[in-house]
Amino acid sequence: MIFLIQQTFICTIPLLIVAMAGMFSERSGIINIALDGIMIFGAFGGAVTVYAFIKTGALADSPQLIYIVGMLVSAAAGALFSALLGLAAIRLRSDQTIAGTALNMLAPAVVLLIIKIFFMQDKLVMPTLPGGLSLTFVLIDNDLPGFLQAFFSRAYISTYIVLGLYIALSVLLYKTRFGLRMRACGEHPQAADSAGINVHRMRYAGTLISGALGGLGGFIYITTSAGGTAGGTVAGMGFLAIAIMIFGNWKPVGIALGSFLFGLLRCVGSSYASLDINGDGVFMLKDLGLPMYFYNIIPYAAVLVVLMFTAGKSRAPKAEGIPYDKGMR
Repeated sequence: MIFLIQQTFICTIPLLIVAMAGMFSERSGIINIALDGIMIFGAFGGAVTVYAFIKTGALADSPQLIYIVGMLVSAAAGALFSALLGLAAIRLRSDQTIAGTALNMLAPAVVLLIIKIFFMQDKLVMPTLPGGLSLTFVLIDNDLPGFLQAFFSRAYISTYIVLGLYIALSVLLYKTRFGLRMRACGEHPQAADSAGINVHRMRYAGTLISGALGGLGGFIYITTSAGGTAGGTVAGMGFLAIAIMIFGNWKPVGIALGSFLFGLLRCVGSSYASLDINGDGVFMLKDLGLPMYFYNIIPYAAVLVVLMFTAGKSRAPKAEGIPYDKGMR
């Protein structure tokens, strides 16, 4: 059971932060279909940073600090890439769904081209640290009792950082003037403009925050679930995060519940062969003899089923996807 909880957190954390990324963008009125591409670009930025640190030997005695710097760079890369969406959707007033789709196609092409030209590889694999040091783990105590091991024994530092960000972002959106103004721009931008709020500026802010969180989520995904390999895909995690955002009704609590549910299902799909649920040495799911592909499609099939029954109850921001022209009210 402890193993199941640990693996579920590994799958949940990237979904949680990327779904929050989509929420910030759409609460400001911008549809962010480009989350998958933003994750790819952010993951690449973080991977290049870690690669450079390890190859040069800088901060060799502080691997977790290297990881944190990589997280910061990935967030900056994601924000930079999402600025293209802001430019297309806000300044050029183009169709936001088409713009996001174009960015999803652009990101893997750019990343793979750079990797091929500068690293002569098909994928960028982050090198291992000398001496067996861990880049992502923080070892608090391996002898903790019971369920405490699930949360503190060999836990990823990114887990604590994302949980802290989740709380801070929830407070920012619902308990501050900034958050109130952003939500107003997604619900009724004309009224917000009449109250003296710069709608375009708030939408840019929402898009950039969304990009930073999406890039961070991409880097966390490749370092905790993809063996530290950056390439042209994040296994559709961006689209799954969008589905979780809709399932959560564009609210932090619903997003957290959805992320945990789909993280659990994804965990089952990826580690069913070594999953001992009762701790009795019996691998029940493996013994069923079902093919691996059956378990891998479980989270995606669950998304379709859940959305089928909850889509009618979901309430998107009213002005989502509608370009705002200050001259027209």
